[in-house]
Amino acid sequence: MDDDYILPATVGEITGMKTGALAQLRYLGRGPRFYKPTPRTVLYKRSEVVAWIEASATTRTSEPPTRH
Repeated sequence: MDDDYILPATVGEITGMKTGALAQLRYLGRGPRFYKPTPRTVLYKRSEVVAWIEASATTRTSEPPTRH
């Protein structure tokens, strides 16, 4: 279940982000890793989205999260 492929709308439900914000992160190369099996299809692995969220953990507001 953790390695299933999910659509941007599902990533939005998990993260609370809008699909447009996810598209911007893809463009900037700052979001979770994604897959493009066709030119118009974008997929994410659920486990990689969760790992991306967990990698942003921080202990105080003055410390910027680390993004890859």
